[in-house]
Amino acid sequence: MAENQNGNNRQNQQDVSKLSEVRREKLAELQAAGKDPFRIVKFDQTHHSAEILANFEELENKDVSIAGRMMFKRVMGKASFCNVQDRDGRIQVYVARDEIGEEAYKDFKRMDIGDIIGVKGFVFKTKTGETTVHAKELTLLSKSLEPLPEKFHGLQDTDVRYRQRYVDLIMNEDVRETFKKRSQILREIRNFLAGRDFMEVETPMLVSNAGGAAARPFETHFNALDEDLKLRISLELYLKRLIVGGFERVFEIGRVFRNEGLDTRHNPEFTLMELYQAYTDYYGMMELTESMYRYVAEKVCGTTLITYGDKQIDLGQPFRKLTMVDAIKEETGIDFDTVKTDEEAKALAKERGIEFEDRHKKGDIVNLFFDEYCEDKMIQPTFIMDHPIEISPLTKKKPDDPTKVERFELYINGWEMCNAYSELNDPIDQRERFAAQDALSEAGDEEAQHTDEDFLHAMEIGMPPTGGIGYGIDRLVMLLTDSAAIRDVLLFPTMKSIKE
Repeated sequence: MAENQNGNNRQNQQDVSKLSEVRREKLAELQAAGKDPFRIVKFDQTHHSAEILANFEELENKDVSIAGRMMFKRVMGKASFCNVQDRDGRIQVYVARDEIGEEAYKDFKRMDIGDIIGVKGFVFKTKTGETTVHAKELTLLSKSLEPLPEKFHGLQDTDVRYRQRYVDLIMNEDVRETFKKRSQILREIRNFLAGRDFMEVETPMLVSNAGGAAARPFETHFNALDEDLKLRISLELYLKRLIVGGFERVFEIGRVFRNEGLDTRHNPEFTLMELYQAYTDYYGMMELTESMYRYVAEKVCGTTLITYGDKQIDLGQPFRKLTMVDAIKEETGIDFDTVKTDEEAKALAKERGIEFEDRHKKGDIVNLFFDEYCEDKMIQPTFIMDHPIEISPLTKKKPDDPTKVERFELYINGWEMCNAYSELNDPIDQRERFAAQDALSEAGDEEAQHTDEDFLHAMEIGMPPTGGIGYGIDRLVMLLTDSAAIRDVLLFPTMKSIKE
């Protein structure tokens, strides 16, 4: 069976090679005849396919100029049909020899599927009722030298689809729609935040101290300064500097980089949005988040009742609020508020077979219990509140319980969608927590944060009470497009290099 498959692959490669050779010969003939398509620098495009299809009554018998990739061609003597695919979709083109001229018609017949053409003509409907452009002039704008995948099977190999996204976008309409929707999601997020008087900003990607999250950074070297730098893992510390500087509502949508694994929900570079609002707390961030998710779903999907796989997720109902300790209690019966020592917590972990490290404290164990028993149960939108202080070095303590912090994570479909704080603005407390993180780093924790003296100096200048939040944009896109993996919503996901 394997030998037969290998034989088929070799035959396919040989067939493709022959087709490519024929296309290059056609290009050489065109160039020799002074018809080199690559010398054309522009084409005046007046309409797109969707506009023509949606407005036939207005455009009937009117002249239009369209351009795109030829995806189908049927030659029938003196008249032929082809389909042109542009940004919005496909439209049929009628090509008659008597209309465009004998030489141009001969050139058309030698064009290949995948060639990019420009068509000038008028709009009409065929006898079968299909809206069509009757070509009066046809121009080859770019010669496709490699054949597209066979049309009935398309491009199905996921590895090839991710590596050759340009072909994937040509062949698979649902893929194009996913990335159009991604763009719309980002646009509507910006519209929502503009309505809340937020200012969009940009902050450095190359940093000397990659802080703001528990993650291992990528490292690089800046030759001009002869200094080692890191790629940012978060947007937090610079945005908080802007709050100190007096910008009361700021946000940034940008790439961050974490030197971690690859799976269906993780890519080493991904899109994060963080926002900070002065004079509010994590309850203010809950209201903003719930309102924003509902707004974006209505604008992009037309409904707040989202289908993901076989699940229906209701973004229109009030999001549930649950403390981390109460969530664990619901699933296991264990109330960690009655657990007083690290040793007791570790004993419970051993009973349940939950692995932990010697350095872990009670708060770390609580987090491990939540990950094990609760996370994947959170299908409907749920705010998990009041996290242990051990896992939240940048968050304000709860006034009535200093072992916990004013932090929440939003879970939908068992995924963490965002992470929010009542931000720590006490520089003395912040220095102590950075010192604790430094100790973890020295003990071998590669994800621990490090003291950032300039950030501490900004805090000492004075930061107002502030609510802050970080959103995983890619997961939101996955949710609203019913996409199974993060690679399906990244145009160019990280892939292992192919050895030549």
